[in-house]
Amino acid sequence: MENGATEVTPPSVPERAKQGGEAVLPGTGLRVKPWVWTKRMATALVEGVKGGRWYSLIDKVFSLRTLWKAAERVTRQKRKAAGVDHVTPEQFGRRLEAEVRKLSAELRSGRYRPQAIRRVNSPKPGSREKRPLGIPTVRDRVVQAAVLDVIEPIFEVGFAEHSYGFRPGRSCKDALRRVDQLVQSGYGYVVDVDLKSYFDSIAHDRLMSLIAAKISDSRLMALIEGFLKQGVMDELAEWTPESRTPQGAIISPLLSNIYLDPLDHLLASHGFEAVRYADDLVILCRSREEAEAALALVQRWTEEAGLKLHPAKTRIGTHEEGFEFLGYRFQRAKRTGRANRYPRKKAIQKLKDAIRAKTRRTDARRLPVIIEDVNKTLRGWFQYFKHAHWTTFEPLDKWVRRRLRSILRRRLGLRGISKGRDHQRWPNAFFAGHGLLSLKAAHAAACCSSRR
Repeated sequence: MENGATEVTPPSVPERAKQGGEAVLPGTGLRVKPWVWTKRMATALVEGVKGGRWYSLIDKVFSLRTLWKAAERVTRQKRKAAGVDHVTPEQFGRRLEAEVRKLSAELRSGRYRPQAIRRVNSPKPGSREKRPLGIPTVRDRVVQAAVLDVIEPIFEVGFAEHSYGFRPGRSCKDALRRVDQLVQSGYGYVVDVDLKSYFDSIAHDRLMSLIAAKISDSRLMALIEGFLKQGVMDELAEWTPESRTPQGAIISPLLSNIYLDPLDHLLASHGFEAVRYADDLVILCRSREEAEAALALVQRWTEEAGLKLHPAKTRIGTHEEGFEFLGYRFQRAKRTGRANRYPRKKAIQKLKDAIRAKTRRTDARRLPVIIEDVNKTLRGWFQYFKHAHWTTFEPLDKWVRRRLRSILRRRLGLRGISKGRDHQRWPNAFFAGHGLLSLKAAHAAACCSSRR
């Protein structure tokens, strides 16, 4: 960047390791962006600030360094859609320096205003329902990413241990691993909490109060509130929401975690073992009485917070009955008493729908090309569900080979799906020779690797 090469050179901060441009503060595990968090700020983050509230943060947001790094991330993201201004990340990236300088000047002077969010309705896999998604403009995404870099560590330092969703250094697998540990430790009852339309129910006033408890920079607070009150453009109609965090916005996951953080600490203070990933929450208990007390506590808190529990999906269950969390179904085996994990039925159906679309009997592509395409889907699915019970995988392998045999059968002029002699014409080894991924074999290899 002209007249400011030092602006994109991050200052040093105390760190143990760096991942993806982040620094990990020694003894805390906290991840910060080193181009935002100076040594003095990092020390205050660990030791605490006077009065517990942070002042003068807006200058960190409109810093050319912060905005430049945020813009680089946004323009590299897979999401290529444009907002209401029709500017794509690629187009924004072509004039990155000019755009960053313009945003910095607008934020510094107070002239910056978020634009409306373009609303699109995305189909839900395996359902006729559609999921509303918001697409902010690229410039708004950049500013939100900059705000996130500045404020995330301030809240992250106080988040509850059992919260895993959209937090640095944490993942779905960490949450699932914790649930598995509790299940295997004898927590035989579960409170399955389903927050109805959570992201659309977040009250702005309550959320801003929670943010104000830690941030006193009025200009930054106004900026965050501006994102909450962004207009929504749905085709030709525009409206302004009075509650919600905009789904699809970069800052929304953090805001949603801030809103539920008091519930996390309330459950922990009462000694309940909870695991939360975004708005998915389960509470593991040792008795039905304990589970009923946990549910009553959640009911009282959600009512005060303006949230609603789904009456049919919020329930108390046992491991014998089974419960679902983050795509998996936890079910205790009657014979061994061990709680096993399986992909939930919707996850199996979603996989099959994706494979069906790639294995139509009329597909004219060469078999190796089809198999390569199928493998992409299988690898992605297996990467998430490889910890499922071993009985999951062989039936799926058989089903995939049957789809492929039906294609080959059609090419011989035969009608219908694969059957009879097709297994002799194209045995399992035939598909293995063409490189088809076997989920069963991949699972066996993963198990062997984990035992070493």
